[in-house]
Amino acid sequence: MSVLVAQARRLRLALPALHRQAAAAAAAATFSISTSPPSSTSASTPLPGPLAGYKVLDLGQVVAGNFAGALLAYFGADVIKVEPPGGDPLRSLRVLDATGTSLWWRTYGRNRRCMVADLRTAAGRDVVRQLASKCDLLVENFTPGKMEGWGLGPADLDARLVYCRISGYGQTGPMAGRPGYASVCEAHSGFRAVNGFPDRPPVRPNISLGDTLAGLHAAFGGVMALLARDRGPTGVGRAPRPPAPVGGQVVDAAITESVFSMLEACVPEWVEGGVDREPSGSTISGVVPSATFRTADARWCVVGGNGDSVYTRLMEAVGRPDIKGPLAAFLCICLSRSERLVKSRIDFFRNLCAKVVAIDAALIVVDTSCIGFRKIRKIR
Repeated sequence: MSVLVAQARRLRLALPALHRQAAAAAAAATFSISTSPPSSTSASTPLPGPLAGYKVLDLGQVVAGNFAGALLAYFGADVIKVEPPGGDPLRSLRVLDATGTSLWWRTYGRNRRCMVADLRTAAGRDVVRQLASKCDLLVENFTPGKMEGWGLGPADLDARLVYCRISGYGQTGPMAGRPGYASVCEAHSGFRAVNGFPDRPPVRPNISLGDTLAGLHAAFGGVMALLARDRGPTGVGRAPRPPAPVGGQVVDAAITESVFSMLEACVPEWVEGGVDREPSGSTISGVVPSATFRTADARWCVVGGNGDSVYTRLMEAVGRPDIKGPLAAFLCICLSRSERLVKSRIDFFRNLCAKVVAIDAALIVVDTSCIGFRKIRKIR
């Protein structure tokens, strides 16, 4: 626990004490921005990430856009965050810190330089045009057509700019103009239909999974577009930047499609096999034993023993060597639904299980040194 407390203190010290908003930026007639990413002479500064030297203009808001920008910043990109007057809405969502700033923003908004520009005004749009001319990649998640209406669409900006767009249903198609709320898009994608229990309404995880997946796909697509741009038309090997300019691409990341891509084999199972995967509670259909069980001491325990060798060791650990082996594994389809499997001998297969724990307990298990806690830069 002392290690967790120390990590939390380092994280808290790395965060700013107060958000300072650049209110005059939207009306600025001229401005300058360094062409070099932030640097430090500290001996403890980690090596630059693979995206060091790339500049990103982040116009994204709330969850999906901010997560895409955060991912690019995690790996070394110099991300310039443009917020509307009053700040990004994520700054005020859910739990707030002592300064009135959302801890969600502290998570997704870090590692970037922030400024304000009102895109509803000509001066604000001009600021974005000038910034875009100095950047390699742009991220936005406005309703499709909004950026074009402001004269800030892909055709209006530098041809080498990689343009990452996030929306609910994509930039084209009959549903493109609809607002893209992740909760609804998750239902459209089929994700909700396979979650929950058969006799109850579909459920959603208590996180914004659809938004986050869309942000992940946008960031990944943006990096692929940068590779294609900078490797040249052949796209072979680690080629140097081609002498002739190669244009950027438009990345169209829809929440519905991002979540749909997580459905594994649900579609071919239905099309080719006529099998409709239904919700299965705490299990996954056809994979056993992989479920949540109630133990004798009234705790919940997740068991993952769905492999021949692991299953064999699991049966030995719980004192049932008589049902191990390839043929006996079929019996586990029934036994996996029985709490008797784990009630009495849980200590013997501790390495095969994980308690269902709250967020604070999960931090003790996760090695936070590998997820960016050491690379936090202050948010302005």
